[in-house]
Amino acid sequence: MKQTTRKAAAPGRPEKYPPDWLGMHRMMLLIRHFEESVRSLATAGAVPGLVHLCAGQEATNVGVIAALAKGDMIASHHRGHGHCLAKGANVFSLLAEILGKDAGLCGGRSGSMHFIDLDNGNLGTNGIVGGGIPLAAGAALAARARGGNEVFVCFFGDGALNQGLLHECMNMTAIWNLPVVFVCENNGFGEFTAIDDVTAGPSIVARGEVFGIPSKMIDGMDVRTVFTTTQRAVARARAGKGPSFIVCNTWRFGGHHVGDKQDYKMDAETKRWLARDPIPKSGKRLIAEGLTTAAKLKTLEAQITTQVRDAVDRVRNAPEAAATRLAEHVYG
Repeated sequence: MKQTTRKAAAPGRPEKYPPDWLGMHRMMLLIRHFEESVRSLATAGAVPGLVHLCAGQEATNVGVIAALAKGDMIASHHRGHGHCLAKGANVFSLLAEILGKDAGLCGGRSGSMHFIDLDNGNLGTNGIVGGGIPLAAGAALAARARGGNEVFVCFFGDGALNQGLLHECMNMTAIWNLPVVFVCENNGFGEFTAIDDVTAGPSIVARGEVFGIPSKMIDGMDVRTVFTTTQRAVARARAGKGPSFIVCNTWRFGGHHVGDKQDYKMDAETKRWLARDPIPKSGKRLIAEGLTTAAKLKTLEAQITTQVRDAVDRVRNAPEAAATRLAEHVYG
């Protein structure tokens, strides 16, 4: 059967189209190269403040957002560069924001952890643990009030599983059948602490099940599994049947932030997760299915490397955010 070809600039297509596996692969590559460039810039002292990278978690970032329609919205967390890019943000604008440049998404005011991109349906990153959860729930309630049909996704880490606001929002969205998909990116550590040391109970998914919310734990390192699972949850939400809860087991290849030595990780476990890197896995499958070739994937990666490198060069020479404009958009 002939594969339908479509532009893959921004994941998020109506469900009538076949999955764009090659487009998802491209986006994962873009996120990986973007994050590695940010790592280099941060190590060189070019990035103000702490930086939290999502390298290794690309399959969850991309698989979830690829299942959304253009008008659907997301709420992110402190490790949100991948979400932003997958939702359609411009590489230069996002990088400029992280480096505090005037041309950034928010004029260089937000840095890495507090930017928003409403034009692309992104309610923003958040430095508060679980802070995006009530944003998505509230936005879903507002959409219900105005008769909208959007679906809202909130991303959070395993560190937010024990926050009271998660349970409050799950309860509220379940009672009112709000169109919210709760996505836990479970990378095994809340900052530097292993999940087993702080999270009681035999099952994480029970946190959603207790509210009658369909809940599922999946392989967050497989973009196709993430996509198909999210697609079902999104269809359910759009049909007015309420929220879903997805736990994506994944791994951050770096530390909690750039500069974290990761002394708390076991070498053997790290090697096991590195062997499950979602990008090579996706590439091998695309080649096996005849959707591309090794040579074409190599060319694609070279193009993405150039795209990110060019953005870095432009951002380095871009003007800083002007101090005279700091009072703009501030309300008291």
